[in-house]
Amino acid sequence: QVQLVESGGGLVQPGGSLRLSCVVSGQNFSNYAMAWYRRAPGEQRELVASITAGGYIKYVESVKGRFTISRDNLKNTMYLQMNNLRPADTAVYYCNIDFKIYSSPPGGFGSWGQGTQVIVSS
Repeated sequence: QVQLVESGGGLVQPGGSLRLSCVVSGQNFSNYAMAWYRRAPGEQRELVASITAGGYIKYVESVKGRFTISRDNLKNTMYLQMNNLRPADTAVYYCNIDFKIYSSPPGGFGSWGQGTQVIVSS
């Protein structure tokens, strides 16, 4: 069973920065397309950024130019650098495989971690 542990969230003022981390255990994630998701209060979970095994990256329009996704396959860890944060970025952030690519979760993936809370407020 794959475990996903997100960290790095917190309270930050508008314009501030945070770096989120996602540690994957139970599977070598280097072969999989991964993604960061977020769920704002009262909203559905949305995909924010994705990165394929080969390093191809996509972002949702609202975070382009502000967020940077990366992965370290040796550490089985994925990151999300978030700059120029806005109140609209307030959400719980999760990592997982890119469900837009996989019709069914491969390799023991599928379950969600606890997420990490990001609050952007003055």
